[in-house]
Order: sequence, then C-alpha cells, then structure tokens
Amino acid sequence: MSHQLAPGLLPVLIPLPVLIPLLGAAVTLIFGQQRMIQRYITVLVLTSGVVISALMLMLTDQHGTGVVQVGGWRTPIGISLVADRLSAAMLLVSYIVLLCVSAYGSGQNIRDGDAKQPTSIFRPTYLVLTAGVSAAFLAGDLFNLFVGFEILLAASFVLLTIGATAERIRAGVAYVMVSMLSSLIFLTGIALAYASTGTLNLAQLSLRLGEAPEGIRTAVYAVLLVAFGIKAAVFPLSNWLPDSYPTAPAPVTAVFAGLLTKVGVYAIIRTHSLLAPDGRFDTVLLVCGLLTMLVGVFGAIAQSDIRRLLSFTLVSHIGFMVFGIGLASVAGLAGAVFYVAHHILVQTTLFLVVGIIERQAGSTSMRRLGGLAASPVIAVLFLIPALNLAGVPPFSGFIGKVALLQAGAMDGSALAWVLVAGSVVTSLLTLYVVAIVWAKAFWRNRSDAPEGHLAAAKPPALMEETDDVLYDERTDPGRIPVLMVGATAVLGTMGLALTVFAGPILGIADRAATDLHDSAVYIVAVLGDPGEFR
Repeated sequence: MSHQLAPGLLPVLIPLPVLIPLLGAAVTLIFGQQRMIQRYITVLVLTSGVVISALMLMLTDQHGTGVVQVGGWRTPIGISLVADRLSAAMLLVSYIVLLCVSAYGSGQNIRDGDAKQPTSIFRPTYLVLTAGVSAAFLAGDLFNLFVGFEILLAASFVLLTIGATAERIRAGVAYVMVSMLSSLIFLTGIALAYASTGTLNLAQLSLRLGEAPEGIRTAVYAVLLVAFGIKAAVFPLSNWLPDSYPTAPAPVTAVFAGLLTKVGVYAIIRTHSLLAPDGRFDTVLLVCGLLTMLVGVFGAIAQSDIRRLLSFTLVSHIGFMVFGIGLASVAGLAGAVFYVAHHILVQTTLFLVVGIIERQAGSTSMRRLGGLAASPVIAVLFLIPALNLAGVPPFSGFIGKVALLQAGAMDGSALAWVLVAGSVVTSLLTLYVVAIVWAKAFWRNRSDAPEGHLAAAKPPALMEETDDVLYDERTDPGRIPVLMVGATAVLGTMGLALTVFAGPILGIADRAATDLHDSAVYIVAVLGDPGEFR
C-alpha cells in the first residue's frame, strides 16, 4: 500500500463496519433454515470487520482522523461518520471479541443440540448488534449516536430473552426499562442541545456550546452524562446490570459484559472531550469513579454465583475508566483508553470460561462447585484472565492500573490521591475475590460444597431445557468442544498480547488521548475551517 493511496482508502473503509453486518444480517435471515451457511456468513462478516478495523487503526494512526459525509451532504448537514484512533481501536477490539464469541457459540451449539436451538434468529440479531456497536463508535453527531444505541437496545432485548424462560423475560424487561429511561434522558439532551445551538454535529456543537451561556453548557452535558452513565453502569446508575446480564446464555453474557458498557464509556469519553473541555463535572466523575470501584468490588465479595460475581467486578472496573476520564489529562485519558481495551478482552474471556464451567460442571454457583482444578484446561483458562483482571504483574491489567495511578499522582490533587488509594484497594479486593473463586470452585473437593451433590441435568445452550439432578446421575457432557476452548484461548491470548506489546499499544493510546485532549484536532478534521460553522 503506497503512502499516497493510504489516506484515500480511509473514507472507503469507514462505512463498512456498519454496512457489512447489516447486509450479513439480511442474508443470514434468508438462509434461516441452513444453519451451516448462516455460520459461515457470520464468520465471514466478523472476520472482514477485524481486517477493516485493523486497517482503519493503522491509517488513522498514520494519517489522522478520517471523515465521511453520508449521501455527499456538505458538513455539518447530514450524517457524518468519523474515524480517529480511539474509534478505530474500539472497533478492532470489539470485532475481535465478537468473532471469538461467535465461534464459541457455534462450538457450543454444534455439540449440544444446534437443531433445537433458536440459532436461526440468534445470528442475524448478533450481526445487528455488531452494526449498532460500530454505528455508535463512528457516529459524528448526537442523533446517530442515539440511533446506534437504539439498534443495540433492540438487538440486546432479543438476545437477552432468547429461549423465553421466565427468568430471562424478567431480566430482559428490567433491562429494556432501564435502557428506555436512559434513551429518554438522551433524547432530552439531544433536544436541549439542538434548541440551544441549532446543531447536533459533535464538532459544530463543541464550537457553539463554547459560546453558549454557562447554564446551557452545564445542562446539556449533565443530561448527556446521566444518560451515558446509565449505559456504562457508573454508580449510582449501575444497579440494573448484575440482575440483567447473568441470566442470558454464556455467549450473550460475554458480549454484553465485554462490549455494551464500553459503548457507554466511549460516549462519555467523546462528549467529555468535545462538550466539556473546561473541566466541568470532572470532580463528579472522579467521585463516581471511586464509588463505582468500591461498591462494585464489595458487591462481588458478597456473591456466591460466579456470573453475578463477575458482573459486580465488571461494574467495579468501570470505575477505573471513569477515574482516567475524570483526571482530564493526556496521561489519564491514555490510561483509560488502554484499560478499556484490556477490560473488554479480559472480562469477555472470563465470562466465556464461566460458560465452559457451567457446561462441564452443571452450575456456576460456588455452593455447588469444587474440584475444577482437576481439569487443567479449565484451570488455566480461568486463572490467567482472573490474575489479569486483578492486576497482578506483569499482566496488562497491572500495566493499565499503573498508567492510571501515575496519571493520578501527576495530577497531585487530594481527590486524585484518594482515587489512587481507592484503586489500590479495589485491585487487592479483586484479587481476593478471584482467590475465593479459585479456593471454592477449583481447589476444594466438590463433596465439600454445601450443594455439591446437585447439578443441571443437561449442558445449557441458547435455550435452557434443564432441571436439577443429583451430580452422580448427570449425563456426562463429554469433552469440551474444541471451538469453545479455542475461542476462549484466543481471547485470553489477546489479553496477554496487550502485555507483550504494551509499549506500542500504550503509544497508540497516548496519541489517541492527545487528540482527545485537544478537541481542535477533531473539529478541524470534521469541519475544515471551524470559523465558517460557528
């Protein structure tokens, strides 16, 4: 690829992460009865997404931000799709996760009864979810960011309630109600922004809000922050998450835990950079970040089910990202960006491992589990990402936490030092939590577990059709499907790759943070001459 052709290639690539999954979803619906063809189409679409997003990251890192005006409308009229280092990096990590989870689900369905499972609707919905994630990351205006979120909401409800058990319907309805409340607040913010400035284009909105009365700027950002805080599960807006995610099938839970909250975090980062560059609400973000860390990890300590425990650690570690955003420095934002990538990979890996545990051992409750260390595959698959999540050296979790702690120390304020201390406490408590799981689920004998004699009758899949039986009478699930192990191992390896290549990846994160810290970079890329659009 020549240096001259590279910049011109970026506008061609930018719409593809949204278009290809939508087309793929339509084609998989057509082949609803040919499950093998559906599977191949899904793999092809997601593999293409990995390649395209990797090229986009390379090009944005070399040549800067790329912009496409959909339909050829003149900026800022119409839809702007914007790809910079941050959005391209988020797309790449997301597509890697989506591809691996899709392979994992295929392995589970092939072995455990694909014919009886609702895969004909699962894969099209999964690809629609992929398009929604991509649209949110590439949106250059508030309304299309809202559209991306709504695509996510529609697909998420189908995936959460697939199989239609009472528990899943209850969790799905609660999730939708919270998401609709968040969307209503988001729409209120959009209406307020448009009424105040006459635009929803993020770049132009940044310019016009800078000239608006202080009360208007505060109101617009505050409303948007509440909406995105709900989606990102930032305390005190996080109570919905631990009750919604654990009920879904393992592949769905893994994707939700790894990706969906990070779309909310991305929206907070983007709007913080463009709409609140003067530091308003930074103190609020720091306090909420601290409370999110501590409340989440204390909630995890109280859990006896591994899925719920991991859901609380998910909430807890969102606090680290909010910590970096609230510092509002290049170092803080770079640490947050790196930590987002780390957490997507590690948290998804852990939920996939829990799915394997549930399949092989018949439960995710630590009141029933024991003796899992007898399976070296499961033990290794769990231990490495668990230590990574806890931030044990030399894993990427440690590197990300150190980057955030250094940024806090560089800030030097009393609140920043409190966050530094809170981060250390949270990391130690996370290590304690995973040690509890290891001691109870892996190290002790199953006969010593209070309910170790019980297990699910059959391995769960997309649609649960199982009852509890005596563990000794349970049908042998057989060996773990190769695709389930392989997909989980690939994601775990990607988490380790963040450690091995931490230098270059932190370099990309630092350059992305530098662009975020100087909002003029984004504004000029989208608008050209900013003075023309004030």
